[in-house]
Amino acid sequence: MLVAAGIFLSRIAGLIRERVFAHYFGNSDAADAFKAAFRIPNFLQNMFGEGVLSASFIPVYAALLAREDDEEAKRTAGAVASLLALTTSILVLIGVLATPYLIDAIAPGFHGEKRELTITLVRILFPGAGLLVFSAWCLGVLNSHRRFFLAYTAPVIWNAAMIGTLWAFGRHYALYPLSEILAWGSVVGSALQVGVQLPVVLRLLRGLRLSLDHQAENVKTVVRNFIPVFVGRGVVQISAYVDALLASLLPTGAVAALAYAQTIYLLPVSLFGMSVSAAELPHMSGAIGDEKEIAEALRGRLDSGLRQIAFFVVPSVAAFLILGDVVVGAIYRTGRFTQADVIYVWGILAGSTVGLLASTLGRLYSSTYYALRDTRTPLRFAILRVILTTALGYLCAIPLPRMLGIEARWGVAGLTISAGVASWVEFTLLRRTLNSRIGRTGLPKDYLAKLWISALLAAAIGWAIHHYFVHHSAILAAVVVLGPYGLIYFAATAALQLPESQSLFARVLRTTR
Repeated sequence: MLVAAGIFLSRIAGLIRERVFAHYFGNSDAADAFKAAFRIPNFLQNMFGEGVLSASFIPVYAALLAREDDEEAKRTAGAVASLLALTTSILVLIGVLATPYLIDAIAPGFHGEKRELTITLVRILFPGAGLLVFSAWCLGVLNSHRRFFLAYTAPVIWNAAMIGTLWAFGRHYALYPLSEILAWGSVVGSALQVGVQLPVVLRLLRGLRLSLDHQAENVKTVVRNFIPVFVGRGVVQISAYVDALLASLLPTGAVAALAYAQTIYLLPVSLFGMSVSAAELPHMSGAIGDEKEIAEALRGRLDSGLRQIAFFVVPSVAAFLILGDVVVGAIYRTGRFTQADVIYVWGILAGSTVGLLASTLGRLYSSTYYALRDTRTPLRFAILRVILTTALGYLCAIPLPRMLGIEARWGVAGLTISAGVASWVEFTLLRRTLNSRIGRTGLPKDYLAKLWISALLAAAIGWAIHHYFVHHSAILAAVVVLGPYGLIYFAATAALQLPESQSLFARVLRTTR
């Protein structure tokens, strides 16, 4: 709950940031340039950031804490921080110098002033991405000490810095110079995000002992685990950049619209998939006993986590698919962002629902592998997923719309659909392979059926309500439609006697007493 609460606050701040961004930039060339530029240094953050450190650093560090070997844990944390800082600094420098070549590879459809603006923005944003890598190291330490809330609320400060920048300068500058000012605001926010975590981390470590002792056994284990996860994250990031590359070849607005849709799509992924996976990883990594006892403990935690994730993700899928225009309108319908843009982003978001459940459940399966110190199996399946995403993405984004006579800009929806198909393939392989190692795991079919019945019933009623509020303000429509939608879903699941719903209601009643 602490992880989910922290992620919820940071994601709400992110949605506010995106709404303010949409107000000032809409689907303009400057919006395309900023979204494309943000992806390139973000590659560094994703490659060295939370996901990689969660898979390589937390299992080792948490195991040392479980054995009460605090001194070795402190040495390991200091060595990992030093190696991370050195590597990231070198990559930031290379990234700044090689920016024009990166733009040619990532956004070949950008030309003239739009390309020059993207280059400038990337060079500004790269140092901020380096700082966010160090923030991920802080998160690894905090999570291992069960300090979840601070780690996941820290991004609120980064979002607040960008929101404040837009509010302060948005009315006084044209779009191109405003995008450069916003990039500097992002860098300042990155520094603040690290700054708010560092004092607590230093207190938990009782000081930070920096070293480049890469020969220490635990540090070697972290590095050994780091490499396959790094490659795995790398190929996944390559997939994301292939999507951005293909979107840059589509008409103006495709890159920005894809980013807008992904911001919404990633909300349940982060809030439910990431929160459960992040909370479970230290517990799974600290499991002790013989092989049979560890397998039993992992099965119990995995099955419980899968139910928690599905309970919230299934209604998210139904809401995005059936009520997506309400969701998109409430967040983005302002200023330069028109109703036509709302429908466009909704179409892209609907395509992303194909793989939403698989992506979130797959995160928890990957965490189970990491707890078993197996980082190579998820890597193999991630590579296969990327190959499928790339091949299907190209077919669905460019040739298929042309063959079917569909407007070219809708090819970006094909990207999200193809990524969803690949996510299901990866999830199926992760589950099947893990089941052969620790025993049968997964969601019961009757449980899933009850979730879908409840979600579709609630969505149908929400759609009927929406029919009468279609001409009202976007925010009012969201309150009137999505509020009852959520209540009806929880009431239906409670009536079907699902333990997760009953537990949630009990918790709410205890809080209100």
